[in-house]
Amino acid sequence: MSIQSVLKRNDVSAATASAPKDEARLLRRIAAGERRAFEELYRIYHPRLTRFLSNLLRKPEMVEEVLNDTLMAVWRRPDSYTGASKLSTWVFAIAYRKALRARSRFDEPIEDKGAETRVSDEASPEQQLGRRQVQEALLSAMSQLSADHRTVVDLTYFHEFGYKEIAEIMACPVDTVKTRMFHARRNLKTALPGGLTDWL
Repeated sequence: MSIQSVLKRNDVSAATASAPKDEARLLRRIAAGERRAFEELYRIYHPRLTRFLSNLLRKPEMVEEVLNDTLMAVWRRPDSYTGASKLSTWVFAIAYRKALRARSRFDEPIEDKGAETRVSDEASPEQQLGRRQVQEALLSAMSQLSADHRTVVDLTYFHEFGYKEIAEIMACPVDTVKTRMFHARRNLKTALPGGLTDWL
């Protein structure tokens, strides 16, 4: 059992269910000025970006602002997508850059321990409890990481991006991503309860 399957939530799995080709078609329609296509893309990315930005920024009032700035950038500049990467990589890269700029205006916020503890409604009560405990333990451990390390872990385990895609999102070399993940995992293994370290 992978940590991805344990932690995957309805909003993330529903968002990732849309095929990259469908998303590329949506972007072409957005470039043609179709508001309906933009609304559909917004519904796909809103839960994923909310999850990502909540973990990166840890300041709820900033999350919606950065998320909306990100998706407005997609609406205004769909032609800046070159197709060199997956559309999701491009969108997350925009969100990451905007989040860094927003975060630079504020001190590192205090962790919201109550955030992101929801689990899939389709799971049994026992599975819900197990997932909630795993998620709470991981999020608590992640709160002790630096912002860069949290971002790498979040993109890997919650959004299932590969190192190459994460490097594109964070605008750094793949080796830097690997190094950050190495240190993040090492720190998480120290912070997590015994059995959970097997999933890292």
